[in-house]
Amino acid sequence: MNTEVFAARHIGITEKDLSKMFETISVENMEQLINETIPGDIKLKKALNLPKGISEHEFLAHVQELSSKNKVFKTFIGLGYHESLTPSVIKRNILENPGWYTAYTPYQAEIAQGRLEALLNFQTMVTDLTGMELANASLLDESTAAAEAMTMLFDVRSRQQKKDGAVKFFVSEEILPQTLSLLKTRSIPLGIELVIGNHQAFDFSEGYYGAMLQYPGKHGQVHDYAGFVQKAMENDIKVAVAADILSLVLLTPPGEWGVDVVVGTTQRFGIPLGYGGPHAAFFATKEEYKRSIPGRIIGVTKDTDGNRALRMALQTREQHIKRDKATSNICTAQVLLAVMAGMYAVYHGPNGLKYIANKVHLQTRKLSEGLQDLGIKQLNTEYFDTIKLKVQDVATLKEVSEGKGVNLNYIDADHVSISLHEATSEQDLELLLNCFSVSQKIEKDSSLPSEVEEIISSPLKRQSSFLEHEVFNSYHSETELMRYIKKLERKDLALNHSMISLGSCTMKLNAASEMLPLSWANWGNIHPFVPLDQAKGYQEMIQSLESQLNEITGFAGTSLQPNSGAQGEYAGLMVIRAYHESRDEGHRNICIIPASAHGTNPASAVMAGMKVVVTKTDERGNIDVADLEEKVMLHSDNLAALMVTYPSTHGVFESSIIKITDLIHEHGGQVYMDGANMNAQVGLTNPATIGADVCHLNLHKTFAIPHGGGGPGVGPICVAEQLKPFLPGNPVVETGGKQGITAISAAPWGSALACLISYGYIKMLGAEGLTEATEIAILNANYIKDRLKGRFEVLYTGEKGRAAHEMIVDCRPFKVHGIEVTDIAKRLMDYGFHAPTVSFPVAGTMMIEPTESESLAELDRFCDAMIAIRAEIDEVASDEPNNVLKNAPHTLDMVTSDSWDYPYSRQKAAFPLPYVSENKFWPSIRRTDEAFGDRNLICTCTPIEAYAEV
Repeated sequence: MNTEVFAARHIGITEKDLSKMFETISVENMEQLINETIPGDIKLKKALNLPKGISEHEFLAHVQELSSKNKVFKTFIGLGYHESLTPSVIKRNILENPGWYTAYTPYQAEIAQGRLEALLNFQTMVTDLTGMELANASLLDESTAAAEAMTMLFDVRSRQQKKDGAVKFFVSEEILPQTLSLLKTRSIPLGIELVIGNHQAFDFSEGYYGAMLQYPGKHGQVHDYAGFVQKAMENDIKVAVAADILSLVLLTPPGEWGVDVVVGTTQRFGIPLGYGGPHAAFFATKEEYKRSIPGRIIGVTKDTDGNRALRMALQTREQHIKRDKATSNICTAQVLLAVMAGMYAVYHGPNGLKYIANKVHLQTRKLSEGLQDLGIKQLNTEYFDTIKLKVQDVATLKEVSEGKGVNLNYIDADHVSISLHEATSEQDLELLLNCFSVSQKIEKDSSLPSEVEEIISSPLKRQSSFLEHEVFNSYHSETELMRYIKKLERKDLALNHSMISLGSCTMKLNAASEMLPLSWANWGNIHPFVPLDQAKGYQEMIQSLESQLNEITGFAGTSLQPNSGAQGEYAGLMVIRAYHESRDEGHRNICIIPASAHGTNPASAVMAGMKVVVTKTDERGNIDVADLEEKVMLHSDNLAALMVTYPSTHGVFESSIIKITDLIHEHGGQVYMDGANMNAQVGLTNPATIGADVCHLNLHKTFAIPHGGGGPGVGPICVAEQLKPFLPGNPVVETGGKQGITAISAAPWGSALACLISYGYIKMLGAEGLTEATEIAILNANYIKDRLKGRFEVLYTGEKGRAAHEMIVDCRPFKVHGIEVTDIAKRLMDYGFHAPTVSFPVAGTMMIEPTESESLAELDRFCDAMIAIRAEIDEVASDEPNNVLKNAPHTLDMVTSDSWDYPYSRQKAAFPLPYVSENKFWPSIRRTDEAFGDRNLICTCTPIEAYAEV
């Protein structure tokens, strides 16, 4: 074995495994399998034009050299991004820990209680600091959260407002520029009219349904908005506030003014800048909007035995259920980053946060007085961490400051702002004074005052307490926090324990060598708005990754800005919309979507201002071409796009795909390909070959960015030549196409730090390794399919009986035994496995995707578990609910209790196969009571005793 070949470490199947697997699935070799799986007319005629893969140590040396091209300045730009100090105990035990970063979204609550508790802490932190009643478990970034606030308030307008056509949304001129750009993007297709102005001059006239304020303002001024909010309430205008979370430690929380929504980012709670992301946004609101709030909500409920349990609450809000009725891509989240931010609050506690906020604020006051003593005019009357200055010679100030390794926010020819942060030192303040005295030719000695006056007036000063719950007052030593993090980690089943074979989600290996650079300062400490010559390492990586993705997809251009798959869908459709408008065909607004599509597809289409037309699937699960032709002919004049997943959501390479894409083009539409299943395409076919015009890619699926329990995700779009001019831009840093749409996410290149992972994945695998990974993914799926044959039947296959990289197994026949697919999912926990995707896209089924990373031994363990469960189903009498499946999962408390009232042994319950006892994972709770939790919604750290009598 060549120990330097990364593919041998990433791909779990060895050369000696192949003969056994080929025999099981009845093929002679890999070429035969691929020929029987992928239609010949879409197979690539030549290999990927990418370099040969490099070894892990070569990649780490390369990425180290690349990082040295980034210049880490003392950066005081602000504008929603601030240097933050990640406590080492959190960096080592969460960010660098596969027990946290390889977990999946906590749909299976019984094996995700640790992550759910960490997210509950996050929600509690947000509600306490904002003064609101309810918070979600994170969104993508501050700007997208603000856009979600605008659209949610639009959705919950009063009946009278809807009748009167109230579509105006006031936006304060104090808003961050990237947020304003994103509000423009989201408002246009929904018919919302943005009105930007001074909040003090706002007239509260009819036609407005909402308003957005920034607190503190983009250049630091802290306004007392209480009067504005009161007048807005009197006029039935709902108010959202974008707030700096650290400032809320000292400032009156917006919830105390009666606002409807508070949004922001938790980046400055221990999350690296990372050239723009990933960071966890927050969204807090009133309980009356609980069924409209975007994002996932973690709620408290009880399990079968009445014990306290956590789970994702109100899941019927998710677009997989609401589809085209969804008003938001609500399942997008940044869980790993939210966990880190929540732990930052746990570690520091209320007193620690007060110390940090007071230090930042005191330093800002000192700097302000020091600069004024030099004769520099400071314009903010009240501020937290940012001051705005009138300067005689901004150009020279910029030259001098950058020469001293300092970045400021240069507003215009006469003004500059400075934002301080947790990492600012007294030496930094002296350096800043020196920059001004030198650049402005001030001969007076610059010095910091020893005493400064209070600057925050009484109405703006926070009086209320926060973070009083025990969890925020117990773990302030490293020893205690380390143990608390480990305690939670033990409750979660992640990829470091066993295979997670989730169809459509591709839970593959996230190699350590791909992850290591994320902790390096030269990657983590770069502000997204620094001059490009300070981010040459990032720019080289970004341009290389875009080029790699262009080659893999066959397209001409790529934007890395979308920071989730759902954002990628939305971006792709908005680019198509802009393309049609550029051709004076803005009337094209019909988006055709197959019935089997991902739930995010119709939600994204509606958000992009399109009307959804659903087409049927045939008995084989493929797109019904006759029905599609009928719908296309009917809507030919207004056809905007077809959204198609390929291979299909049913795990099949549909042979009619070229006919389908040609049909759309003949009638003036564009083809959007959902890239969820790219793991079956890379190196073998591509979106351009099948006739698509744009696709999004889930870098957190096919390209190895870890799911992190539900985020970070990255969803770049790749486009054909005609769509390239419309790629999204940014208002602060020039990027995107010449006719680019406005921003899709806050940062110019989205979650740039996470893109390092996919860059490493492609760089180390190379052309051959990428193709081999795809082939093995297809082989593994077909191996599982044939091993389960006769026990679990696959619902759909290709014309030659092959699955793609995933398959749907039908569990509906077991209803005659009283067994539902959920019972099988819960029983798999007793065998040490996370269930495959349940009841999507077909109710009562499981979608299994093993990926290329798993070994043959692990595939066999999973198959053995499924076969054993099938035997258990056969043992169940239809009228006997007290059985091993219905009672699953079995907890340690159950198995060790003095009483055992079950008609099967403890051994069968907990150790059903020999391998389980060698590496037992114990679910920490029994099945959760979803209905109870939704009826009694509690989404903060309130003990269950508070509502146990309800």
